[in-house]
Amino acid sequence: MSFQRIRLIPSPEEVLEMIPLSDELKQIKQDRDAEIRAIFERKSDKFLVIIGPCSAHNADAVCEYVNRLARLQDVVKDRLVLMPRIYTNKPRTTGEGYKGMGHQPDPNKEPNIVEGLQALRKMHIRAFRESHLTAADEMLYPTNFPYLEDVLGYVAVGARSVENQQHRLTISGVDVPAGMKNPTGGDLSVMLNAIYAAQMPHVFTYNGWEVATSGNALAHAVLRGMVDLSGRSVPNYHYEDLVRAAETFQERKLVNPMIVVDTNHNNSNKTFHAQPRIGMEVMRSRKNSDLLRGIIRGLMVESYLVEGSQGVDGGVFGQSITDPCLGWEDSEVLVKELAEVV
Repeated sequence: MSFQRIRLIPSPEEVLEMIPLSDELKQIKQDRDAEIRAIFERKSDKFLVIIGPCSAHNADAVCEYVNRLARLQDVVKDRLVLMPRIYTNKPRTTGEGYKGMGHQPDPNKEPNIVEGLQALRKMHIRAFRESHLTAADEMLYPTNFPYLEDVLGYVAVGARSVENQQHRLTISGVDVPAGMKNPTGGDLSVMLNAIYAAQMPHVFTYNGWEVATSGNALAHAVLRGMVDLSGRSVPNYHYEDLVRAAETFQERKLVNPMIVVDTNHNNSNKTFHAQPRIGMEVMRSRKNSDLLRGIIRGLMVESYLVEGSQGVDGGVFGQSITDPCLGWEDSEVLVKELAEVV
C-alpha cells in the first residue's frame, strides 16, 4: 500500500492526561448539558442558537469571539441558549484547501496532525474556561471524537457524512445532542434514517475496541438546504419545507423530534448577509404553526468578528478563511432580535 508513515498519533487517553479539563469546568459542563438537554426534552421553552465561525483557525480570535458571545448570553439568557460554533475539522468538496486546525494548527505551515489534535483541544478548553460556554464541533472523523468528548456540548454530522455507517454508530454512543444534516441532495429520508440509527444501541468496532452503545436520544435533524441536479442551491427553510420536514419527522415516531435550521450553506447559497433574514423567517414560521413551534427549537448561524472571508494568508484578525461569515455587529443584532420573538 502506498502509505508513508509520518508520525505516531498519541491516544486520546494520552492527550486528555496531557491537557486535562479541570474539575470546575467539568461541573459547569454538567450544568450546561442539563440546560441544553431540557430544550430537547421539551422541559424548557428556551431556543438554541449555535453560532460562530465557519472554521476556527486562530485560538486568539476564537476566544475573543466566544467571550463576546458570553457577554451577549447574559443579556438573552431568559430566552436563548447560545452555543459557540468552534469547528476544527473541515470537509472539502474537492479535497483541496484548508482542512481545519486538526490538520494544520497553523494554516500557513505544513500539516501536523499530532500538534493539531493538541491545539484544537487546548483551544476548546481555553474558550470554555474563559466563557463558560460549551461549544459545538463537527464530527468529521469519528475516531477523533474522544479527543474532545469531555469538552463538547454538541456534535454535528455534516451533509457528506450523514450516510456513513461509522458516523451513525459513533453518534449512538455520544451523550450530548447530535445534529444530523440533510445530505447535499436534500433527501430527508437519508437524514431521518441516520437519526433512527443514531438513536439505537449498537455493537461495533471503534478505536481498536469492540464497543456497545446505548443509543443517543438527542440525535436530531438539521436542515441546511440542498443542491439540485444542475448544481444550484435550493433552500429548505421556507414554511412549506419546514412543515413537510416536521410532518415526515413525526411519522417516523423518533424520540425527541427536533429540527435545527442552518441559515447558511445551501439555504443562503453561502450569501452570508442573508442569514438574519432567513433566521427571522424561520421564527415567523414558528409563530404561525403549533407543529413548527414545537419541533423547530434551534438555528445555526455562521458568524465571526469580521464579516466576509479571506485567503489563508489574509492576516485579518477574526475573519474566516473558509466560507464567508456574518460580522459581529450584525450577529449581535440578530441574536437580540431572536430573543424578542421566541
